[in-house]
Amino acid sequence: MIVQFFIPHPVVNDIANRLQNWAIIVISFSYVLGSANILRINGELVYRRGSGWPYKLVLVAAFFLMVIPGLLFGIKEGSWANDRLFAYTYTPLASTMYASLAFFIASAAFRAFRIRTWQASVLAITALVVMLGRVPISHLIWDELPGIVDWIMNVPNTVAQRGILIGAALGAIATGLKVILGIERSYLGRD
Repeated sequence: MIVQFFIPHPVVNDIANRLQNWAIIVISFSYVLGSANILRINGELVYRRGSGWPYKLVLVAAFFLMVIPGLLFGIKEGSWANDRLFAYTYTPLASTMYASLAFFIASAAFRAFRIRTWQASVLAITALVVMLGRVPISHLIWDELPGIVDWIMNVPNTVAQRGILIGAALGAIATGLKVILGIERSYLGRD
């Protein structure tokens, strides 16, 4: 699929489109299989009153609370299922989780980060500028600050993210080939 961006040939595009369609089919089945696995494992622990069963019960109840209205009413913008369940429950919970995560990352970085080289200084200054530029009153600190933060997030940050994604994709391809060719057998419980 990466090759189609470098070789714009109809045969290559056809192969890439077929691979994308197969990937969509496999992902759809994995969603169904993953949902069934979550219900089987957690439902069994709730039934047997295993370790942490009240949390498992909340997980199973929340699963059905989100899935059933979505199947009945759809996930259209403005629908009851989307507005009430997703926008008013999931979004605030996700925001809380990410705020807590940002706090712990910032505190860990403050404790572990030592500025000893000029590269570390650039990283620290950039992190400070981005954190200051992402607060709602950043335009009161300096009018140009939100624009600078947008440039940092859209240019250097995007370059780094693309490099990481390419590396992760190549690693996934290599692992997939090892599994397909039978070289990797650790998922079977073998070394």
